[in-house]
Amino acid sequence: MKKILLAVAALAIISCADEKKEEGNLHITGNVKGLKQGKLYIQKISDTALVALDSIIIDGDSNFKSTLQLDSPEMLYLYLDRGETNSIDNNLMFFAEPGNITINTTLDKFFADAKITGSKNQKAFEDYRKIMSRFSDSQLALTEEKLRAFQFNRAANIDVDSENAKLLKRKYLFAINFAINNKDKEIAPYIALSEVYDANIKYLDTINNSLTPKVAKSKYGKMLSEFIGKRKEAEQKK
Repeated sequence: MKKILLAVAALAIISCADEKKEEGNLHITGNVKGLKQGKLYIQKISDTALVALDSIIIDGDSNFKSTLQLDSPEMLYLYLDRGETNSIDNNLMFFAEPGNITINTTLDKFFADAKITGSKNQKAFEDYRKIMSRFSDSQLALTEEKLRAFQFNRAANIDVDSENAKLLKRKYLFAINFAINNKDKEIAPYIALSEVYDANIKYLDTINNSLTPKVAKSKYGKMLSEFIGKRKEAEQKK
């Protein structure tokens, strides 16, 4: 009888352990090469502030893992507490979604060396950022031309303000088209909210109306719909 009770107790312990292991639908694993000691935080934005969802102590082993419950795909942040400075290279944003996500990076180049796999939204986000970086490079070149003209007291070789306006328009149109072309991913309403929120309301409506039913019901899908509604109300009062 005693053996039976022990066996039942053992099964109960195993069952509880399995349940704990399965808690959450987002499983994050990764490695910060070169990190021997420190602390990692997985954060999200809540009411305009970053709040911690999990904290991971690194002590000798640079591998890390975390299991979270994610109700809807959203942008999360992996923050490295170096215990020294608050460099911008300490924060890594990634578009999380239920499933298995792997984040591998290095201590020296925490942001630049990051390789993130396992999320279709993250892949689309990286594609988006590559194109946007080209726009940023072009804007920087225009700014440098304007500064050189001022420095040497000469006219700029081009109409910098006009070219900058054209570039900004192309940048907005690209973001809008990218969102529409990715209407089946939660990255679409996220881009609308974070990148082109001040665009003509008709463009936001176009993005919103193109979303698949699943994405429209997501966190960012609902936020976009609410945002458009509030903007329309505000514009009607003018």
